[in-house]
Amino acid sequence: MSVVDDIKSRLDIVEYISRTVSLKRAGRSYKACCPFHNERTPSFVVDPIRQTWRCYGACSTGGDVFTFAMRQNGWTFAEALQELGKLTGVEVRPRSPEQQAHDEVLDRLRGLIKAAAEFYHERLLDANDDEAVRTLNYVRQKRGLSDETIRTFMIGYAPPGWQTTLEAFTALGYDEEDLIATGLAIRNDAGRVYDRFRNRLMIPIRDERGRPVGFGARALAAEDNPKYLNSPQTALFDKSHLLFGLDLAGTTIRQQETVVIVEGYLDAIQAHQAGYTNVVAQMGTALTETQLKLVAPRWANKIILALDSDAAGQSATRRSLEVARETLQADYGGRLSVDIRILTVPDAKDPDDLIREHPEQWEGLIAQAEPVADYVIAMEMADLSPQASLQERAALARRVLPLLLASESNLYRQDNLQKLAFKLHIPERDLLAWAQEQQTIDALKARPRSDTRADTPPPAFAPEDPDWMLAGEPYAATGSAVSNPPAAHSPENALERDCLRLLLYQPDLIFHINRKFRELAKNDPALLAGPLNDLCLDDFSRTEYRILAGVFNEALDQDEVEILDYMRGQLGGELWRELERIIAGELELLRPRLRHGLSVDLETVVSASYRTHGVPDPIVQATEKALRLRWQRLQRERQEMQYLQMDAAETENEVEENYDSYIMLSTMAQRLIDAALLEQKRVKRS
Repeated sequence: MSVVDDIKSRLDIVEYISRTVSLKRAGRSYKACCPFHNERTPSFVVDPIRQTWRCYGACSTGGDVFTFAMRQNGWTFAEALQELGKLTGVEVRPRSPEQQAHDEVLDRLRGLIKAAAEFYHERLLDANDDEAVRTLNYVRQKRGLSDETIRTFMIGYAPPGWQTTLEAFTALGYDEEDLIATGLAIRNDAGRVYDRFRNRLMIPIRDERGRPVGFGARALAAEDNPKYLNSPQTALFDKSHLLFGLDLAGTTIRQQETVVIVEGYLDAIQAHQAGYTNVVAQMGTALTETQLKLVAPRWANKIILALDSDAAGQSATRRSLEVARETLQADYGGRLSVDIRILTVPDAKDPDDLIREHPEQWEGLIAQAEPVADYVIAMEMADLSPQASLQERAALARRVLPLLLASESNLYRQDNLQKLAFKLHIPERDLLAWAQEQQTIDALKARPRSDTRADTPPPAFAPEDPDWMLAGEPYAATGSAVSNPPAAHSPENALERDCLRLLLYQPDLIFHINRKFRELAKNDPALLAGPLNDLCLDDFSRTEYRILAGVFNEALDQDEVEILDYMRGQLGGELWRELERIIAGELELLRPRLRHGLSVDLETVVSASYRTHGVPDPIVQATEKALRLRWQRLQRERQEMQYLQMDAAETENEVEENYDSYIMLSTMAQRLIDAALLEQKRVKRS
C-alpha cells in the first residue's frame, strides 16, 4: 500500500471535513454550504462510500481528502501529504537537511531583495534628500511616469554613497555575504565590499509570482557607465529566465492570449501606464527559450515582437525568431505552435518614446504587426543587390526557408513560398524541393530514436547519487525498473497513463489541451468553470495518477527547477517509481519479456511503421487523449450526480436545480467533445 493510500485508509473524509464544515446527512451522502464560496443553498456534497467531495455550485470542482485539504489550507500536495501524515500517524519521508537548508537560504535572500526594493523606493520618495527630489522630478517629467506607476513598479533610487545600502542592511542583521549573494554588493580584489548600485534609478525585477529577484538600474549621470546595469546572475536572478512585468501582465495575456515583447524596462512600464497591460520586456537580452516558454503556448497563442528598429534591434529580432522556431514547435514538422508577428516602430523610435508621445498609435501598430514571413523577406531583401547572382539568391532562400515554413497553415506556407519565389526570381518548384528537403531533415531530427539496447543507461531525470533510494531500494535502470509493471498498466488505465506520459515528455502540450477546452467552451463561463475547465487531477481516476497530475501542475506553476526535478523532490519513492514506469517507452516495457534478438526485430518493425505512417503529431495525440479522458470523467460525474440526486431524500428544490444544471452542462460538454473527436477522425482519414 502506498503512503497516500495508507493515509486515506486511516482518515475518513466525512470526519475530516466535519472538523471545519457543518455537514448534514442527506440520504447516504452529506451536504453543506460550500466552504470555498458564498452561498445560501447547500451545493457541497460529501460521499462517504467513494470518500469524495464535490461542489455543484460556483466552484464546480471536487476530489478526495487530499484535494480538500490542499484547497482549504492553500497547501501544495507535498504539504498536504506531510500534514495528513502527521494527523494519521503515517510516516512521510521528510525533505533532506540539505534541501531544507537550501530552501532557508533562498527564503532569506528573497527577504533581503524585497527589503532592498522597499528601501530604494522609500529613498526616491524622501523629500528631505535633494538628490532624491531631483531624481523623482526626472522620473515624472523626463520619463513621463505617474505617481501611480512609480508605486506599482516600486521604482526607487540608489544614493551615490559607496556603502549606503551595505550599511543599512548590515544594521538590520544581514551579513556582507548575503548582500554579495544577492548582487547588492561587490567584493573587489583587495577584499573591500561596496554597493553595486550607486546614483541610479532602481527598477525591481520580479518573477512571474511577483517576488523581487533582482534590479535593473539606469544611470542618472551621463558619465556613469554602463547606462543600464542589471543585477548579476545569482541563486535568485537569471535574466534569461525572466520577463520583466510578467507578474502584472499575466492576467491580460491569458485573457487576450496575446503577449507583446519589448526590449527594455521603460518600454514595458510606459505601455502599462498607457493601459496596454499585455506587454513584457526581455530586458535587453536576446530572447531565450526559457523566456518564450514562460508565456507561449502556456498563456498566449500570439507573440508580437516590438524590438527596437535600429540595426541592433533587427539583429535581435532575427535571433529571437530563430529561437522561436526551435522552441515553439507544434509538431515534428517544425510548424510554429503560436502566431508570431513583428511590430516595427516608425521613425526608428523605441516603444518608450512612441507611447510617451503618441500613446493612441500603439494599438494601431499592434493591429498592423507584420507576419514573420513578410518581415524576414523584407529584411533579407534589403541587403541583396539588384544584380545578385543565382548563387547569392539561392543562399538567401535556403537561409530564410526554415522560418517561412514555420507556419501554422499549409495555405500560409504556400503563400510564403510564392512571395519568396517572386522576390528572388527562383522557380517555385525549386523552393518546394528545398522546402521538402528541409522538412525531412527537421522530421528526422525530431523522430524518436529506435536504436536503444538493453544496456541503455538510466534516463536523464534519474538521480545520479547511487545511494538515493526509491521505496527502500536503490534506483534501478529502466529495464529492471519496469520488468514487472503493476496493475497501473492494465487496459482500463491505459488512456490515463498515455496522457500522463505525453505530458511528461512534452509539458507544453498541457497548454494546447487547455486551449482546446476553451475553444469548445466558446467563452461560455459556465462551461469554462465547469465541465470544460483546464485539465487537472480530477480527470484521472486512479489515485496514483491523480497525485502525479496534481504535482505536475504544481511543477508548471514554479520556475525554480526543471519539472521532473521538482516532481522528484515532491514525490515519495513509490510514486516516483510509478512515474518512472509511466515515462518509460512502450519498447522498454516490452523488452524484458522478449527473447534474445527479438527486441532488434521489434525495433525494425517500429522504425518501418514510422516510415510508413509518418511521425505522429504530439498535439493531436495529446488533445485526443485528453478529450477522451474528459469525456470519461464527465460520464463518471454524471452517474455519481444522478445517484446522489436519487439518494438524497431531503434535498431541497434549489439543490436539485443545481444537479440538473450541472447534468445539462455535462451533457452539452460531452456532445462538444464527441464532435471534436469526430472532426479529428475525419481529418486523419482525409
